[in-house]
Amino acid sequence: MGQDFYQILRGLRLKATPKRIAMLEILDAERGYLSPEDIWKRMRKQFGRLGLPTVYRNLEGLYGGGVISRVIHPNRQLYYYLCRNEEHHHHFICISCRRVEDVNFCAEKELQDAVTGGIKGKVLSHILQINGLCFTCLQKEGTARAY
Repeated sequence: MGQDFYQILRGLRLKATPKRIAMLEILDAERGYLSPEDIWKRMRKQFGRLGLPTVYRNLEGLYGGGVISRVIHPNRQLYYYLCRNEEHHHHFICISCRRVEDVNFCAEKELQDAVTGGIKGKVLSHILQINGLCFTCLQKEGTARAY
């Protein structure tokens, strides 16, 4: 797995440092999203002294390179998720258990038509994140009422 990450980082012209590889491995082991603090706490077990700003900086670099996805939680905190699906898609985010699922649906043409025809603008990019509760969390007693 680490070799795969090594190649990804090299493709972005980023050094494949042990810390970056560890960060990607931590994200890869999760089915859900993690906060920078979650990642920092896990990495400190392996690396000892490690600054939280270093984790933030590396996460943003990996996000900017398209290696990881950013999750914007309703609490306005940023979280991160490693998605290996290279096709254009969006994500369903369970705000209870942190599970992330691919949604292979996009209304890009309809959005472009609405922007072009409605406000005479041009779409350069778009981000769609769907927040909700997964089936498992919906089945839990009282979870649906909590949100």
